[in-house]
Amino acid sequence: MAKLRITRLGHGGVLYRSPQDKWVWVDRWTTSPDYADEYRTPEQVDVIAPTHGHFDHIGDDGSDVMELAEVGGQLIGSHEMSIYFIGKGIEGAVGMNKGGTFDAAGIGFTMVHAEHSGGATLTGTDPAVTRDLGCWGWLIKFEDGTRVYHSGDTDLFGDMALVRDRWAPSVAVLPIGGHYTMGPADAARAVQLCGARTVIPVHYGTFPVLAGTPDEFAGQTDATVVALQPGETWEA
Repeated sequence: MAKLRITRLGHGGVLYRSPQDKWVWVDRWTTSPDYADEYRTPEQVDVIAPTHGHFDHIGDDGSDVMELAEVGGQLIGSHEMSIYFIGKGIEGAVGMNKGGTFDAAGIGFTMVHAEHSGGATLTGTDPAVTRDLGCWGWLIKFEDGTRVYHSGDTDLFGDMALVRDRWAPSVAVLPIGGHYTMGPADAARAVQLCGARTVIPVHYGTFPVLAGTPDEFAGQTDATVVALQPGETWEA
């Protein structure tokens, strides 16, 4: 069986290519100034799994999710997000909530807590309005048993220890930029709580306000920090 491949798309976006070559797109934002050009046209889509409704995770008015759905694949998210995208024409979008697990393309997705907001701003009105779609993280169990904690945008919170106790992920994907999420110091505490041995930092450097750096993060954790440039891939 092949290995899990994790590609950083830019900003908070990640593409997982599973051991059985299922492509899982999380928080794709193609208008990010650091988006990887080689992944601008999705050649395969098996699962679309955003973590919340902010434009930098689903595109303006959900445009990046809609583009992926045109290729195919199963969209999963909060109940509110499923209603939103069903209304935009994505048939079969699956809504769930924290504590639930859904199997998509042979991969298990458990929705877990995140400390953040999750409103989607609808730009077709004047003034623009925001619709709350929720926020969450994912515990992803791949076909070979590898477990990844993809926290989504979040602050540090103590119950990350439950992620370790319940699922013992070997890999975590965590934001480190600060300002809108936890910064390097709190992300290092998150690693200790969730117990992952390897960590891929995201959601940093896109804008000056996201000032946390992988070097600063790595200096505060004993875990292996894999700092990927947009378009780079790491194999689990």
